[in-house]
Amino acid sequence: MILHELIDYPTLRVIWWVLLGVILIGFAAMDGFDLGTGILLPFVARDDIERRVVINTVGPVWEGNQVWLILGGGAIFAAWPQLYAVSFSGFYLAMFAILFALILRPVGFKFRSKRESATWRSAWDWALFIGGFVPALIFGVAIGNTLQGVPFRIDNEMRIFYDGTFFGLLNPFALLCGLVSVAMLTMHGAAWLALKTQGPVRERSVRYGRLAAIATIVLFALGGVGVWLLVNGYSITSPIDPAGPSNPLLKEVARSQHAWFANYAAHPWTLIAPALGFLGPLLVLVLIGSKREILTLLSGFVTMFGIISTVGVSMFPFILPSSEQPNASLTVWDTSSSHVTLFIMLVTTVIFLPIILAYTSWVYSILRGKVTARQIEGGGHAY
Repeated sequence: MILHELIDYPTLRVIWWVLLGVILIGFAAMDGFDLGTGILLPFVARDDIERRVVINTVGPVWEGNQVWLILGGGAIFAAWPQLYAVSFSGFYLAMFAILFALILRPVGFKFRSKRESATWRSAWDWALFIGGFVPALIFGVAIGNTLQGVPFRIDNEMRIFYDGTFFGLLNPFALLCGLVSVAMLTMHGAAWLALKTQGPVRERSVRYGRLAAIATIVLFALGGVGVWLLVNGYSITSPIDPAGPSNPLLKEVARSQHAWFANYAAHPWTLIAPALGFLGPLLVLVLIGSKREILTLLSGFVTMFGIISTVGVSMFPFILPSSEQPNASLTVWDTSSSHVTLFIMLVTTVIFLPIILAYTSWVYSILRGKVTARQIEGGGHAY
């Protein structure tokens, strides 16, 4: 038997749909508190030492956390090539804005303390704020547009055309999803700062964390109402061949209100996802400020899992619907790479993902403990 036949094609497709979700959740959980810390930087720290304390909570780890972003891009490119083609071309300007904002982070970390000027340092503090706020907002906006459908089409020669504009992405529902993302990551950053700082910085982080947790609950609920009232979901109306060719044009798709809720009606156990989306920030609201700091941070992870899984479960088997040509919508069953490619990637992932998790755990165990003003004033390798 050929090795890749040990797992059939439909199962591999579902496995990679799950793995894509795991990578997105991993990115939100690990790099999310970096972004949230950047958003909170100008507000939880009042003087230069306090701001350096905040920066040094993420300075040693943010680069390692970026691995999840690289993993996500690589996984989409290799496992879902048509998804990569549509998203990276259609969302080009949005992704450029994200990259520009993310570039501000390493530059800000490295250059902020090169001069004693208060104006110089304040400018880099706000650059770090932009480096956290803009990606958090645009990632959420992208999810909002995905739920509504993206204006692309595919011709009979499988050429993909994107007919949308950058400002078209900034519609009210997508911006609401962007605010959900900002609130969620701000809450996560506050939980991280509550774990890693002490004194006035921690107290302010706790206050902002509670506000962000409340905002996450309210905005997530509003997002659900928006999907119910404003967004037409997608459903496949033709027979489905889970082992069929990767040709999105071989199916029929209909748009209808409430279609994104069909999976919850058919499989009530999937309601666990939105339930965790509400439970996570509620736990953060209750726990932040207590001595259960690690549990608070883990509650942020629960939030990421719940909210991101809610989107995935609602849309399954769709990955990227087309608002312009619904029949061309990309799904789990007709968008993936070949059986052999998915199997080889799975074997590679089984080998290397545990290594990534192991060295990440080791780094965080070495860097455990709080960052204090005394450590910063002592110099050394502090930013």
